[in-house]
Amino acid sequence: MFTYTIRRLVLSVPTLLFISLVIFLLLQLAPGDPMAQVPLTVPPEVKEKMREALGLGQPLHVQYWKWLVQMFWVEPKVFIDWLTTSSALLGWLPDTTLYQGELRVISWQTRSPVMDLIVQALPQTLTVVGTAYIVGILIAIPIGIYSAYRQYSVFDQAGTFVTMIGFSIPPFFTGPLLIVIFSVQLGWFPFIYDTTHRVTDWPSFVTQVKQMIMPVMVLALQTTAQISRFMRASMLDNLRQDYVRTARAKGLGEAVVVMVHVLRNSMIPVITIIALGVPSIFGGAIITEVVFSVNGIGSQLINALFANDLPLVMTVTFIFAMLIVLFNIIADVLYGVLDPRIRYD
Repeated sequence: MFTYTIRRLVLSVPTLLFISLVIFLLLQLAPGDPMAQVPLTVPPEVKEKMREALGLGQPLHVQYWKWLVQMFWVEPKVFIDWLTTSSALLGWLPDTTLYQGELRVISWQTRSPVMDLIVQALPQTLTVVGTAYIVGILIAIPIGIYSAYRQYSVFDQAGTFVTMIGFSIPPFFTGPLLIVIFSVQLGWFPFIYDTTHRVTDWPSFVTQVKQMIMPVMVLALQTTAQISRFMRASMLDNLRQDYVRTARAKGLGEAVVVMVHVLRNSMIPVITIIALGVPSIFGGAIITEVVFSVNGIGSQLINALFANDLPLVMTVTFIFAMLIVLFNIIADVLYGVLDPRIRYD
């Protein structure tokens, strides 16, 4: 398993290189000019110097190589330094000083390093998206298990109806609908997410929970709808297998049969959906962040697209691609953990 994991990580490098090249070339072909935001009173020679300062006058292969070096070498060091100094996850580790002042990817819109902008927005996105995904999984798996065990019951029919709604209604409709109902009509929750809010005591914690409820509901609805249907289908397939009848014939309790034998085998295809759903939930958060004014990575991407800020767009898009490749590897590795019959070495 360890050898397989290392091999997959090594093979992912040329995949990411090809993806980075495609992203770079596609965005170079996109219409627009970063100097379009500059006032008309600025002389043309000044605009040309600004263009050269941004690196736009260089050949494409030189621009791509510089961006590649920054993305694969410089920015990872900046991110690791941030993790060990400021992040709540790994801030307890000894501080690292890997970054030594090398040239960085600069946003055309703000003239700030792109990774600094992403790091500032990352906690907001992880708070909303991470909470929504965990809530969606915790709701979807029990619903899928019970719906399969009580097939065609009232609970199963109601679950099917709710999941079809979750599949059918997009976030750009669900979000405003919740705002109209719970913010405008009932006045229960704020419809604008205050990214400057800090939790220091119990009242501030309650305020944070209230402003998170609606964006989390929007994202969790889609997650619950998708995972619960796969969980139900996988459970139904395994409940009809011979080993289930054998386990019952041996006198094992129904809870042991369902929650130990059937559930473990049923989780194998569901793990793929959960792992591959992480990048997609980030994509779905783009619309949700815009609707609820969450100052996260999704909002930054939308603003960068409108401002023709290609460095920020390329970086965020490439991060999404890295997440897809990474969680594909994680899903494959978890196959071997869940199913003893699967061996890669």
